[in-house]
Amino acid sequence: MMNDNKVLDVFDKPAPGRWLALSLQHMFAMFGATILVPQLVGLSPAIALLTSGLATIIFVLVTQFKVPAYLGSSFAFIAPIQMATSTGGIGSAMIGSMFVALVYSLVSLLIWTTGSGWIMKFLPPVVVGPVIMVIGLALAPTAVSMASTIQVDGEAQYNLLHFSAAIVTLAAAIICLMFFRGVVSLMPVLIGIIVGYIYSASIGILDFTKVHEADWFEIPEFLIPGIDYEFVITPALLAIMVPISIVTISEHIGHQLVLGRVVDKDFIRDPGLNRSLLGDGLGTLLSGLLGGPPKTTYGENIGVMAITRVYSVYVIIGAAVFAIWFSFMGKLMAIIATIPQAVLGGISILLFGIIASSGLRMLVDHKVDFGQQRNLVIASVILVIGIGGASIHISDAFQVGGMALAAIVGVLLNLILPGRTDDSLADSPTE
Repeated sequence: MMNDNKVLDVFDKPAPGRWLALSLQHMFAMFGATILVPQLVGLSPAIALLTSGLATIIFVLVTQFKVPAYLGSSFAFIAPIQMATSTGGIGSAMIGSMFVALVYSLVSLLIWTTGSGWIMKFLPPVVVGPVIMVIGLALAPTAVSMASTIQVDGEAQYNLLHFSAAIVTLAAAIICLMFFRGVVSLMPVLIGIIVGYIYSASIGILDFTKVHEADWFEIPEFLIPGIDYEFVITPALLAIMVPISIVTISEHIGHQLVLGRVVDKDFIRDPGLNRSLLGDGLGTLLSGLLGGPPKTTYGENIGVMAITRVYSVYVIIGAAVFAIWFSFMGKLMAIIATIPQAVLGGISILLFGIIASSGLRMLVDHKVDFGQQRNLVIASVILVIGIGGASIHISDAFQVGGMALAAIVGVLLNLILPGRTDDSLADSPTE
C-alpha cells in the first residue's frame, strides 16, 4: 500500500512545532489556486481564503474527523460565475452557489437512503472526462486574453511587455512541475505567481498604492444576501450554476477514491460518501452566504499527503486555521490585489490546460474505447456543445448553455443510447 511507511495516521497529533510546519505546508499548497479563482471572477481573495478555512473545518466535523481533505476554490465554477455575474451581478453567482450546495445536500440524502452505487454508475468516465475537458478548453480564450492584453480606453489591446510577464510566470510554473520533486512540485501555481510578480516589479508594471494604504489588520469584504445584494432566484440563474454539480460531484467522488488509496482507507464506505458530500455542500453553502466561491476538495493537498506520508486530520485543521488568519492580514491581501492580470493569465494557461488534460487522462486511464460509436457520439457532442457555447433559450428568464448544457446532454445520452457498460468512477486506477 502507499502508506506502509506512514509518518502520521489520520487521528495522530503531531508535536506542536512539527504541527505548525506541516500545516503551513498544506496552506501554501492550496494558496495559489484558492486565491486565483476569486481574482478571475471578481470576488475577494480574502473571503476565498476565509471561507476555504471555514469550509474545511465544517467538512472535517461532518466527516467525523475521518477524512483529511482540504476544501479550496472550485475552478469548475469560473465560467458559470462569470456568466451569472454578467446577467444579474455578483450576488446572483452567490445565490447560485447556495443552490449548488442544496443539490449536494439532496444527493447526500439520496445516497444515505439508497446507497452510493447508483451515482457511481450515473456518472461514467465517458461523460465526466469530456465535461472536464470542456471546463478547461472553454476558459482558454480568457487565459490568453489576460496574458497578452491590457485595457486601453475600455478596449483590450495587445501588449508585449505584459505578455512577457505571462511567459515568465508560465515558465516558472512549468519548471516547478518538470524539474523539481517533493513539495515544490506540488506548488507550481504559488511559485509561478511569485516569480511572475517579482519579474513584473522589475519591469515596472506594478502599482503598490493599495499596499501602502492597507492596514495590517482588515476585515474581509463580505457579501451578505439581503444586505449587500437582493436575494432573487431566477430559472436562468439556476440553469447556469446548478448543472455544474454533475461535474463537481464527480470530482468529489474521484478525490475521495484517490485519497482513500493514499491513506489506505475506504472513505466511500466510512464515513460514507453521503457525509463527505454533505460536508462539501455545507462548506459551499457557508462560502456563498459570506461571498466566497464554491468549494471542492483539493488534489494539491492529497499530493502533499502522498509525498510526506502525513495523513493527520489535525494538520489539515491547522492549515484551515492559517487560511482564516491570513484572510485578515490586510497588507498581504493588498499585495495579492496588485498581481498583474498578465501574471494571472500566464498561470491560467497552464492551469486551464491541466484541467482539460485531466479529463483526457480520465478517458485514457479508464480505457474508454472510442472505436465504439456510443462513446464517440457522447464525447463528441459534449465537447462541441460545451466549447462552442451552444445554448437553449426557452424565454428571456430561462436559458441553459455552455458546459451546463454539455453536462446535461452528456448524462442524457449516456442513459438513452444502447450499449451501456458497468464502467464507473469507482473503477479508477491507483495513482
